[in-house]
Order: sequence, then C-alpha cells, then structure tokens
Amino acid sequence: MMKPYVLLMMFASAGAVSAEEVTDQLRILVYGATGKIGTHVVEEALQRGHLVTAVSRDPSRIEMQHENLSAVAGDLLDLQSIELLVEDKDVIIVSVRGMIGKDKKPENTLQYIATGNVVGHLRIIGDGAARLIHVGGSGSLVVEPGVLYADKIPRVFLPKSLELEIQGQILTLEFLRTVDDVDWSYATPAKNFTNGERTGEFRIGGDALMEDDRGKSRISRADFAVALIDEAEKAEHVQQRFSVAY
Repeated sequence: MMKPYVLLMMFASAGAVSAEEVTDQLRILVYGATGKIGTHVVEEALQRGHLVTAVSRDPSRIEMQHENLSAVAGDLLDLQSIELLVEDKDVIIVSVRGMIGKDKKPENTLQYIATGNVVGHLRIIGDGAARLIHVGGSGSLVVEPGVLYADKIPRVFLPKSLELEIQGQILTLEFLRTVDDVDWSYATPAKNFTNGERTGEFRIGGDALMEDDRGKSRISRADFAVALIDEAEKAEHVQQRFSVAY
C-alpha cells in the first residue's frame, strides 16, 4: 500500500526547504493544528512547499495565512467529518490528546479513539488511502528490557489525567501494531520537549528512550516537526514506531 514518494535529496539542513526543492507535493492533513506540536508541523510542511489542510474544531483559531494552507473545521469523533477530510489526502498527521467523557479509562482518551476512527476509514478506502502518522508519547519508550518509561514515573508526581493520557498513548501504539492493512507510523518524542529553535539535526531511533552525552532526553518541538515531515516525505518507518531525540 505504501506510495512511492521521492521528495528531497537529503535532510539535516538547518534552514527552511524551498518549494523549488520539492519534487512531489504532498497533500497533508494535520489534526491538532493549533497545538504546540501541530503549529510547528503546519509551518514545516508549508516551508517545504506542501499543500496543508489544518484541522480544528474552531478553524478561526488558525491564524496563519499561506497560499498552500486551508483551515477547516473537523472532529475526530465524527466519522462523517473524517470521511470528508481524509478522502483525497496523501498523509494524515494526528497530534491530539485528552479525555472523552467522565469514565476515566485509557480507552476513552482522544488519541486512542481518534486513531481507531481514522484507521477504520482508511481501511474502507483501501488501496490508495493516505498514510497515517500518529504523534505518540515518550511514556511508551523502553528504558530497560520489559520496562517502559511510564513505569518509572513516580505516581505521586503524576496527575491522574496525565497518567490516563500516557496509558492512552501506550494503548494506541499497541493497537497500531495489530494493523497490517493501513500504512501507519507512530512518532515518539524524547522525554522532554523544549522551545528551542529548528536545527534539523537530531537522531532517529526505535523503541528505546534515547539520551545525549549528558544523560538528557530532549527534542525541540520545531525539530520534532522536521522529523514528522521527513517521515511524511520519505515513508521510512511504515508500520513502525520511530523516536526522535538529540
């Protein structure tokens, strides 16, 4: 099902990529476009010359203006809304989180429900369906054999809502790993996000939590967005989880 995308000769340039360098313009749908990660993803994709549809329940919150940007209303809990938005896209990036309803279970996290809804419709489309890139959480990363980072976080310092969101991200990864008829990737940031600038220089890993020479596990949101659009363009981790860190 994977589509052949040949887009950039190379990456790791710290500067923005001009539209002239893009040899295949992608139609990218971004859920969570007004979030801290989503805004960087939209900016990065536009800088590279792609066509971006930014989704929000309130599209008036999307203040960015660009000839390749469309701001639309959408709801990941509304199957008809999903059907209308994903039909003609090449890549769908989902960067959302939160709880749905009062029943406090990981199965009721927005990220878990949303991913199931999107996958369900991509299955209906079948051949030619968009690829899904889900933005996961660092709690699902492995710190030692059989132990996740989430298992090491002292519960006394962890709000119940955040604990549920972490468990929801873990469930989402477990669900995606059962999916073999849709092209998906699960993008995982380092332990700590920073507000640092875009450098274009970082490491790509797998299931293990990565640390730098000083024992820090971090990535800026801007550079994480670079990694997401790299994946959108190159499709190097289809039906896999990949992680991003300095």
